[in-house]
Amino acid sequence: MNGSPIVMPILISFGISIVTGPVLILFLKRMKIAQTVREDGPKTHLKKMGTPTMGGIMILISVIVTAFFYIKEYPGIFPVLFLMCGFGLIGFWDDFRKVILRRPMGLSPLQKLAGQVLVTGIFAYYMVNFSGIPLAMRIPFFEGHYIDFGRFNIPILFLIVIGTVNGTNFTDGLDGLLSGVTVPVVTFFTVVAWGTCVGIYPITCAVLGALFGFLIFNVHPASVFMGDTGSLALGGFLAATAYVMQMPLFLAIVGFVYMAEVLSVMLQVVYFKLSGGKRLFKMAPLHHHFELCGCSEMKVVTIFSVATALFSLIALFAF
Repeated sequence: MNGSPIVMPILISFGISIVTGPVLILFLKRMKIAQTVREDGPKTHLKKMGTPTMGGIMILISVIVTAFFYIKEYPGIFPVLFLMCGFGLIGFWDDFRKVILRRPMGLSPLQKLAGQVLVTGIFAYYMVNFSGIPLAMRIPFFEGHYIDFGRFNIPILFLIVIGTVNGTNFTDGLDGLLSGVTVPVVTFFTVVAWGTCVGIYPITCAVLGALFGFLIFNVHPASVFMGDTGSLALGGFLAATAYVMQMPLFLAIVGFVYMAEVLSVMLQVVYFKLSGGKRLFKMAPLHHHFELCGCSEMKVVTIFSVATALFSLIALFAF
């Protein structure tokens, strides 16, 4: 089987990212678009203060330009690209308010949720009325079997999309963590898309190439952070890819780390309120808990990335 449809978009996107990376980092430094660090976080993170952020722009540029060459032949790319860019714009505006307008809170939780609901609603409308793709979901470990929730399909879609996006957002907290964790997830979807001839593998390959390029600048010690621009965009990409392939249930397997990060925050808040101020974890999200337990930043990133790679292999078996 000719592998050029897989290789070329990876190389194009990778090339764009490593070319735009130094230019973008220099621009961010000159504009003083820098990361702020939580004062109550691990003390080792204080040295990250001033590192350029909003590097997710690099990922978006690489993917959009690469997708431009393939979208006419592979129209299935469109809803994936839309959801990725839609959430990327929400993240961009949040970052913009934080680091340029100097409003530390960025968008309020209500504003951010409203934007996420709007983008998800447009995606849902397209999927139901124009995509021709049923919202029935493949069941892991049961080949050829699907589950259809009927009238609950749309509410479940909102829950899965917004949950996935916020999962990737919470995972973005260490140098190379979100990028390293997401590479095996995207690889899984690329293998399945290519093997089943689902016409979206050019964009999954483009994201893979962009992540490879971004990791060169984001690996510890990071020269740039992706910010919400990148983390929300990657969440939108994963959710859209899963739905276009009728595989949202597989996100529970390949996205185990994302779910663990979200659940750690939720459990921390609930336990704090119920216990009168006690903490279940030393700090949430979960990666900070491991850091405060004595694990180095690179060790946490390695463990989470390897775990995701193993879960991706399990998902491939489940498919």
